[in-house]
Amino acid sequence: MNRLQMCPPCLLWLLLLVVSVPVMAQTCRSESETPSTTPTRDFTDHGDGTVTHHATGLMWMKCSLGQSSADCSSGTPATYGWADALQAADATIIAGYSDWRLPNKNELLSILEYRCYAPAINASVFPGTDSSWPSWYWSASPKASSLNRAWIVFFYGGGAGFVSQDEDDKYVRLVRSIQ
Repeated sequence: MNRLQMCPPCLLWLLLLVVSVPVMAQTCRSESETPSTTPTRDFTDHGDGTVTHHATGLMWMKCSLGQSSADCSSGTPATYGWADALQAADATIIAGYSDWRLPNKNELLSILEYRCYAPAINASVFPGTDSSWPSWYWSASPKASSLNRAWIVFFYGGGAGFVSQDEDDKYVRLVRSIQ
C-alpha cells in the first residue's frame, strides 16, 4: 500500500494543491514605513492608454504590449525575444504616436515601485502588470561586457539582470521621449 492510500486527507490536500491556481495580490509597505518611489501624483494619465512621468519627462504605455483598455484587462501580455521586441516597438502606434521604443535599463528601472512587490510597480498607473514570478521586461540596453545578452527588469520584486537576447519569453512596455 502506498502512502496516499494510507492517508486519505493527504490525497485531498494533494488534489487541492494540484487544481488550485494561486492568486497573488500586490503587497506594499505603508507610505510611513517606506516612501513611494513612483507616487501616482508624479504621473499624468492622458486617458488614451498613455501616462507621462513628470520626474523623467517620459511618456509610457500604461499596458504591456498585448493588453489594452483603460485598466489593461483586455488581452494578455505578449512575450518576445529581444530582436522581436525592438521590431514590435518600431511597428507600434498608440494614441497617434509612432515613435515608441523599448526603454533602456535605467528608464525601465525609473518606474519600479520599491515599496511594493508582485508587482513592484504603481498598479494604479500601470494596471494589469503581470504579478507572477519573475515578470521580466526587456530593455533596449545590451549587456556591454557580454555578447548576445541584454538587460531585463523584473517587476515581481524589483531589480535588474541580464539574459541571452535569444530568450523569447519576456514582456514589453514601451516608452517615448516627449519633444
